[in-house]
This record gives sequence, C-alpha cells and structure tokens, in this order.
Amino acid sequence: MFRRIFGPGPEHEQAADQAEAALTAAPTTAGETATVRRIVARLEEMPPERARLVASAAYTLARAAQSDLEISADETAVMERELQAHGALDEPTAVLVTEMAKLQARTVGGTENYVVTREFTSIATEEQRINMLRACFAVGAASGTISAEESAAVNQIASELMLDTDVVTAIRSEFRERLSSVQEVRRLAGQG
Repeated sequence: MFRRIFGPGPEHEQAADQAEAALTAAPTTAGETATVRRIVARLEEMPPERARLVASAAYTLARAAQSDLEISADETAVMERELQAHGALDEPTAVLVTEMAKLQARTVGGTENYVVTREFTSIATEEQRINMLRACFAVGAASGTISAEESAAVNQIASELMLDTDVVTAIRSEFRERLSSVQEVRRLAGQG
C-alpha cells in the first residue's frame, strides 16, 4: 500500500518500508486497526490520478513544514486541515496522509522536493496551485511567525508551482505580518 502512495523507485522504498513498519508495529486496539484498514482501503480506491494529486499535495505541505528541520504539532494540524479543505479528504484519511507525508519529508527530502512539487504542478489546476501556495504560507505561519527558512522554502515552492509573480505577491502579502523579517523591523521600530 505505501509503495503505491510513495511511488516506485529505490529512494522511496526506505520511506515506504518505514511507514509500513510503523503502521504494523504500533500497538493498537482492534478498533484502531479497523479504522486504519478502512482508511487504507479508501486510499487504494482512489483513482490513481487523484491519489497522485493528494500524495503530492501532502508532501508539498510537509516540505514547507520541514523547511526549518522540525514539523510542529501546529504545522501538522494546519496540514491536516488543508487536506480536508473543500471536501478533499475526510479527517481520518487526512491524518494518515499527513503522517505519511511527514515521514517522507523527513527521510527523503532533497531533490525529491523539486520532483514532487513539479509533479503536483503538472496535474493540478491553477486554482489548486494557488490554494497550495496559500496553504504552504499557512503551514509556515502556524507558529505565529514565518521564519526566514520557511519563507525561502515557500518562495522556492512558489517558483515550482509556476504561478504569476502578481499572484505570488498577493498571497505573500496576506501573510506579511507573520514574516519574521517584518516582525523584527516592527520590534526594532518599537511598533510590535
């Protein structure tokens, strides 16, 4: 199941094996096991194109969260909420997909970041790409501040999403007060 979600190739095998081991080795009650099985069945029932869209979206969000080398509980909650937006996934499925994407972002990363975001770009509509950029900013802002590392990662994601500069600027301005650089200037000026 995890190989199908993570995709083929040796770079994905370790993460898929880790996800499978974590899922099967975790102590669970019968109810939890049944829940996980229902979620896995739902993911496997998705049309392949939809599964690719969901997986690449989740990984791109995890990439934004991992940019400062830590994925907080607040960032995780925003990722889960974004994956549920517009009825995309139900809550249990969004939680599982988020955990899988976080594992991938922590273990694979690097050049995979570019490849997966470009995959998302190739199959997503413009509206979905715009929503993804806004969601990445929201993930970065989950702690109240978008760090320089998070800002740089979201800027790179924006470039890979191939959005107009005006669109990127408009979305970035929605999060202006959360940027660490803006907060620092205001603090130094005695305004914050």
